[in-house]
Amino acid sequence: MTKRRSRHSRFNSIRSPFTRTEKAAEQTYFKGLAASGWHTAAITMRLNVETGPPLAGGFVGAGGELSWPAPTRPGDILHVESEVVEVTPSRSRPDRGTIVLLSRTINQRGDVVMIQKAKLVLLRKIVA
Repeated sequence: MTKRRSRHSRFNSIRSPFTRTEKAAEQTYFKGLAASGWHTAAITMRLNVETGPPLAGGFVGAGGELSWPAPTRPGDILHVESEVVEVTPSRSRPDRGTIVLLSRTINQRGDVVMIQKAKLVLLRKIVA
């Protein structure tokens, strides 16, 4: 995350003071520049799409939760760790099921900056 991207990102439509200038950001809750949570979410989504779990046949989102326990700062290097925490086969459609995917976006210091819990509908691989 660069200072320029944090301040001028097209994802930053809120224009909160903590995303604008260092001087303005010092007076906010974050006490310095921080990315919009939605900017962090966009980066997380891109990382998940490019390098995330291989979900053969694609998936459909069926709900979820987002939280931002710590701010993303200029200069942060982010990565995402994901795990399937729940698997539920469909009772009415045996060719599909749902999973709950828990993803944590983590910076270079090991701070979790975003948690995403997503419920996904996907095709099942039937093993004979």
